[in-house]
Amino acid sequence: MTDTSDTRPADGAAQGARPSPLLRLMRYLPLIAPVLLWAVPCGVLLYSGQHWPLPVTLVGTLLFALGLLAMPLAMVRGHGRRQQDRAAIIGDSLLGGSWVLFTWSVLLGVLLRPILTVAGVGDGQDRARIVTWAVLGVAAVLLAWGYYEARRVPRVRELDVPLPRLGAGLDGTRVALITDTHYGPLDRARWSARVCEVVNTLEADLVCHTGDIADGTAERRRAQAAPLGTVKATRARVYVTGNHEYYSEAQGWVDLMDELGWEPLRNRHLLLERGGDTLVVAGVDDVTAESSGLAGHRAHLAGALDGADPDLPVLLLAHQPKFIDRAAAAGVDLQLSGHTHGGQIWPFHHLVRIDQPALAGLTRHGPRTLLYTSRGTGFWGPPFRVFAPSEITLLVLRSNGSTATSD
Repeated sequence: MTDTSDTRPADGAAQGARPSPLLRLMRYLPLIAPVLLWAVPCGVLLYSGQHWPLPVTLVGTLLFALGLLAMPLAMVRGHGRRQQDRAAIIGDSLLGGSWVLFTWSVLLGVLLRPILTVAGVGDGQDRARIVTWAVLGVAAVLLAWGYYEARRVPRVRELDVPLPRLGAGLDGTRVALITDTHYGPLDRARWSARVCEVVNTLEADLVCHTGDIADGTAERRRAQAAPLGTVKATRARVYVTGNHEYYSEAQGWVDLMDELGWEPLRNRHLLLERGGDTLVVAGVDDVTAESSGLAGHRAHLAGALDGADPDLPVLLLAHQPKFIDRAAAAGVDLQLSGHTHGGQIWPFHHLVRIDQPALAGLTRHGPRTLLYTSRGTGFWGPPFRVFAPSEITLLVLRSNGSTATSD
């Protein structure tokens, strides 16, 4: 193989490698998206035939303009170098609110008005005002419900997972999965403690956390993460890093989880033995680890499985579902992941599916490998979950011949 890292393309080749129009557009997306999120609802609610009194139009326009200015400013102050929690809460809430308003302004603006026209409801102004009140009503209900869904303790989702290579001695092994807790600007120490209490009622043999513990450093979010030290498992508690750890001094989180009694599976494995049979429980760093520049951090599946008997079944922890291609190629039996949040706020899941092979639930990849993708236990950023409920997952592993069921 020839090393071409120092070679330079000819001028013609360089000119021919111009980015596509779509890629050029994506560069400007951070500038375009906030404008669209606020301008589209403003136009639909105020300027599409409603003929509101002038004071209503002016006040409404001013509110949308303030939202457009305040949201990116608050998010920069909240998630940038300053990391001001109050600013992050404001920015994240405005982001979630504008996304819901934008979505339903488009849907109801496009669908409801023609329906009203065909039904002969009122004149143009009446129909425009009905659309406005419908959008505001739906958005208010969804945001209130979404806030409740985000802040509540997740329900337990239990399902049986058949693994043909699993020995009979391990049949019925109980694996509890939490992920994407995202301890952050909104203090959720009490929520964290209640989540851990629910996990402890599951009497799990193995408890897994597949990353994105928090937004912020371990020192800053220690109080929220501390209840994880109370989690009980009959065999082991294991953890792998997510991409958000690499925004917040990942090694600090690895050290804290170790301090709390969890096994950080950083490209290594342990063995779970019961009834004379053995399961390899392996974990890898998140796929973003190497680009973080943090020494020794990378997703290295070969290292995680080094020394493991290839005839034994393998359960792999990897934060992002898209690691499944490597897992399937290596013959992994079951990969546990999070990252997607199930989309968190509908219809954002369509964008998630562009980047990830699975959104939620159990999927098959290749002849042997299963992937379970959790919708996540917490939430990131906007404190809302709309049509994407959070979960604590209990997977009951079944050996060949057992009947698989799910709730």
